[in-house]
This record gives sequence, structure tokens and C-alpha cells, in this order.
Amino acid sequence: MRSIKRIFALCIAVAAIGFVSVNARASGGERPLEQQIYKKLLNVWDYGVFDDITFQLQPDGTVVLGGKVRSFGTTDQAVSTVKRIPGVTRVINNIEQLPASPMDDEIRREALYLFVNRGPAQYFSSRKPDVRIIVENGRLTLEGYVLGKGHSDMLNVLANSIPGVFSVQNNLIVGKDANR
Repeated sequence: MRSIKRIFALCIAVAAIGFVSVNARASGGERPLEQQIYKKLLNVWDYGVFDDITFQLQPDGTVVLGGKVRSFGTTDQAVSTVKRIPGVTRVINNIEQLPASPMDDEIRREALYLFVNRGPAQYFSSRKPDVRIIVENGRLTLEGYVLGKGHSDMLNVLANSIPGVFSVQNNLIVGKDANR
């Protein structure tokens, strides 16, 4: 009877050690492909607060890029960056280039000034802002993540107060995205 208990205890100990080592490798191993794509896109040169790039990863490794960018060259840089990620088989570029417009540029400057000086500035303080300001033909769209509904509402009110803005689309998501 004692030998059966010892064998049983030994089996449990071996199983526990195997479980711990598997978990350690899983947590310290490579990030999932979606996280790699997201992090690489954030580091695209000249990808700023006035650009928004989205992506969709398909099961065959194809990445479909979307969104809108103001900066010239950002689209090509994003495509070439994603193509170099191991596991990506093909990149489809559906990123739109925003038209050059002095009126839209003025709205962008005013929006950023208002958001930083009168709103929750923490979303715009880094090179990789949590909130993106997209302006196209006088229409302002807010994309990204905020911590609370109050921040989302405040940014929406400030955006609606900017002269020259015809409409505001608030696509802000409250809470951090768990996948990112």
C-alpha cells in the first residue's frame, strides 16, 4: 500500500513539474502573430496621431491593412514592415491616403491643441498615442482607446467645438484592448 502511495505521489510530482515548465515556456515564448503585427505597425516611421492603420489577419497568414493616413510614405512603410514578419504570407494594402487640405490641417492642429490643453492629455503624450485624430474633408473621427467613458465624452465635446468641423465620429473604445 505504501509503495502505491509513493508511486502515486511521484506521478503527481512529475506531472506538476511538467505543467510548470510548459507554462514557463508558453509565457516566455514568442508573441502571437497578431501582437507582433500590432507592435511592428506602431513602430512604423512617421506613423503619428493623425494616422490610423488597422489590420486583419486571415488564417492563411494573409494580412489585410486598412485605415487612413495623412503622412506620405507611411503606407509603403507599413506594408514593407508587415511583409518582413515571419508567418505573414501576403499583405493586401487597403490603406487610404488622406487628401492634402490646408483646412483639414488646421482642424488637426486645433484638435490636438484642445485635446492636450483642455482634455485628457495622457492619450497624446507619447510617440505612440492611444487616440488617433483622423480628419477628412472637415469630418473628424476619433479612433483608439481611452480608460473611461468620461474621457471619451470629453474628447467628443471638444472635437465638436472646433471651428470648421462638419461632423464628429467617435469610435473610441473604453478600456484597454486585451489583445494588444
